[in-house]
Amino acid sequence: MQPEITARSWLMVATLGIVWGASFPFVEVALTGTGPYWLAAWRIVLAAVLTHAIWAMRGQNLYETSEKSALLSLLSVGAMSTAVPFMAISWGQQYVTAGFAGVSMAAVALLVLPLAHFLVPGEQLNKRKSLGFAIGFVGVLVLIGPEAFTSSGSNLEIAGRFACLFAASCYAISSVIIRRIPPVDPIGLSAVTLWIGAGVAVCGALVLEGLPPLPPTNVIGVIVILGLFQTAAANLLRISVVRTSGPTFMSLTNYQVPFWSVVLGVTFLGEPLEMTLFLAMALILAGVALSQWGALKRLFGQPAA
Repeated sequence: MQPEITARSWLMVATLGIVWGASFPFVEVALTGTGPYWLAAWRIVLAAVLTHAIWAMRGQNLYETSEKSALLSLLSVGAMSTAVPFMAISWGQQYVTAGFAGVSMAAVALLVLPLAHFLVPGEQLNKRKSLGFAIGFVGVLVLIGPEAFTSSGSNLEIAGRFACLFAASCYAISSVIIRRIPPVDPIGLSAVTLWIGAGVAVCGALVLEGLPPLPPTNVIGVIVILGLFQTAAANLLRISVVRTSGPTFMSLTNYQVPFWSVVLGVTFLGEPLEMTLFLAMALILAGVALSQWGALKRLFGQPAA
């Protein structure tokens, strides 16, 4: 199955960038009333309940063909697309700078390239695509600035950095696995993998943080937002993009996340507007255009060659 990149694909990727970019302030508020592991667990459980309800209304059918050999893939995606990276990066951010965490998430795009080249038909690596992703990554570095590689001073900083990179690796690997799963209903795939992720996250939270305290009312509201939008809706969009357009195209979202995080901070939180934002935006857009030049030409009705 060759990747199919349409105007709808671009719209979904742009939406994901905004939704995930807006998650950072919500997470900061939520962490004032609950631990990082229970925050991950609550939002995945809520997302699983909502997605399962929608799936049930559609008949609760998962497989579109008689192929039912994807159990190991489902378990892998369930753990590696939500629970494990959510917990890893929550732990890691206690010991690294916010800049490094942002760069590690942008690195997902670079990690996907070699994996997709060898494991996903139609996603072969070429010089133009590689250069485009590299330019986009430089744009993220410019956006975040020197903070990305300054030391936090923590004794566990190295471990924290490995945790963030491990989370990025989980996202990259799970995207490739999602693409390789036999034909399935996307809502069913989202529901099943979210329930698997919820089980892993709840067990992890119980072991690492014990029984959860009752969060304050405002924190409960934020957890609901994170569960409904940043987890349930975003997970379904991500699966839809990967299944139709491929993991390499999906990874463009990771360049947008730090960009939208900065833009939303300037717009709604009154954070200072730095001129580097415009340079970073130009580099990111140039990298995206170069890496997806063929898809852009097809979008506007021109031959891709």
